[in-house]
Amino acid sequence: MTPSSKMVRAYAMLALVMLFWAGNTIVARAVRDDIPPFTLAFVRWTGAFLFLLPFAWRALARDRAAIWVGWRMLLLLGLVGVAGFNGFLYWGLHYTTATNGLLLQAAIPALVLVCDALFFRRRAGVWQVAGVLLSTIGVAIVVIRADLAVLAALHLGFGDLLILCAVFGWAVYTSLLSVRPPIHQLSFLLVTFLIAALAMFPLMLGEWQEIARIEWRPAVIGAFVYVALLPSVIAYFLFNSAVEQIGAARAGQTIGLMPLFGAGLAALLLGEPLHGYHLAGMLLIFAGIAITALLHRDSVPGR
Repeated sequence: MTPSSKMVRAYAMLALVMLFWAGNTIVARAVRDDIPPFTLAFVRWTGAFLFLLPFAWRALARDRAAIWVGWRMLLLLGLVGVAGFNGFLYWGLHYTTATNGLLLQAAIPALVLVCDALFFRRRAGVWQVAGVLLSTIGVAIVVIRADLAVLAALHLGFGDLLILCAVFGWAVYTSLLSVRPPIHQLSFLLVTFLIAALAMFPLMLGEWQEIARIEWRPAVIGAFVYVALLPSVIAYFLFNSAVEQIGAARAGQTIGLMPLFGAGLAALLLGEPLHGYHLAGMLLIFAGIAITALLHRDSVPGR
């Protein structure tokens, strides 16, 4: 496969990832009154682990020596990028809107560049910075509906601060993926999902009174199934694979697609209208991603 075809495939995978993750934010916000946050996170990662186990146990057996050698990095990645990110995200969405959550996640590409510089002394190129800034402006246009009055009305509350903690954790995770232990992708996912489930378990126990009041309606069960499969097993597999192919900075920049996909899902599922600012934001987001993909020529870090 040629380098250009590998890049096209990686970006296609990332587009699908962002669609699933946009849906994750919308679902988590929609069921905030039905499912407590750490319970949702625990069920998500336990379900993802159990679903993946039959497919991953052979790879896990082969990788057991490497897993033991690299357990510290695996523990860090599982706690920061799987348990931490999603725990803070679901918790924050109980106190802030999905719009605010998506806007704050637009800071991830810039934070990935910062983490790359701090951890590995990688300097971002001019075109890479330009691409990130252009995509971020596009995200802002979508989220504030091209109205500065909406931006002026935004304020950071408790939920927004929790989302920022999640954003920082994801930036660290994305950057450190380039030095994760050299084990099979399935082994890596299985181990980090298990770490996340174990980390969420004691926090879930603290929500036992709310758990007892859960009404097991089809929508609640559907939310559990969705978060365990599409934004977890499938999305994490695709995202980590894309990072291996094109690097953390390029992959992280596609986070800018999430608000755009969120708007599309809202239009499709909730009947919310699409406007001209959606098109303007989309063009800027795509332009920023294209600049970084085509003009930034820094080498992709290996594992």
